Amino acid sequence: MKKLWNGFKIAFSMYSKIPMPKSDWTSENMSYCFCFFPLVGAVIGALTYLWRYVADVLGLGGSVPSAVILMMIPVALTGGIHLDGLLDTADALSSYKGQKERLEILKDSRAGAFAVIQAVVYFFLYYGVYSYLDACPGERGEEAWQVIALSFLLSRAFSGFGVVAFPKARDTGLAALFSQKAEAKAVKVVMVCYGMLLFLLMAGIYLPYAFAVYVAAFIVFLYYYFMAMRKFGGITGDLAGWFLQKCELAMAFGVMIVYAAGGVV
Repeated sequence: MKKLWNGFKIAFSMYSKIPMPKSDWTSENMSYCFCFFPLVGAVIGALTYLWRYVADVLGLGGSVPSAVILMMIPVALTGGIHLDGLLDTADALSSYKGQKERLEILKDSRAGAFAVIQAVVYFFLYYGVYSYLDACPGERGEEAWQVIALSFLLSRAFSGFGVVAFPKARDTGLAALFSQKAEAKAVKVVMVCYGMLLFLLMAGIYLPYAFAVYVAAFIVFLYYYFMAMRKFGGITGDLAGWFLQKCELAMAFGVMIVYAAGGVV
């Protein structure tokens, strides 16, 4: 139990800004920490759903401030760690350089022009999706946000599976560190269990939303794998962050499409 508790603390201290008691990053303590990674998404999802309730009580539902707060909840809870990966990857992919140079760009702490462009485009797209869904009335609108709240767990289940299963572009960095110390088989099984459980929960809410979310997540996951292998020779922590951000946007977009196509019926 101590090993699991330490793994929980490491997962939350690394991937969220939630204060946690200190825990040594030993191989034993880190072996199961990825099993708790999706629970960070559970907190984000709970706060997202809570805000929608508060916004409705305050009469802010469907307003610009409400949509902006919905966008900022994941950034505030994670400290932007995954967003950093999205932007670093944007610079690397837009450099049109060789594999070695792209990996060097990922390590560069400076943000280039393409990172700024990616950030602007990403948040405009997110705002468009969230502002639309935030204004959706009725039962289907409420169900859409229930599924989106669960999607924050799903993106991390996919991400955790990828970190332990996919080849690494280099032997150093956070992705390599966590992968080397993880009990890979156990983590894979737990991530698959998360995926199965989340599908059942989403399908119980509204099956078309569940299908949309999973189709979007699988498409981004497959693209992530082939892009990482072809462009970088494997995954890194930044690429894992890129995937998570793209996956969450794609899943929310999928829910929006289903709603717009007849979810109000």
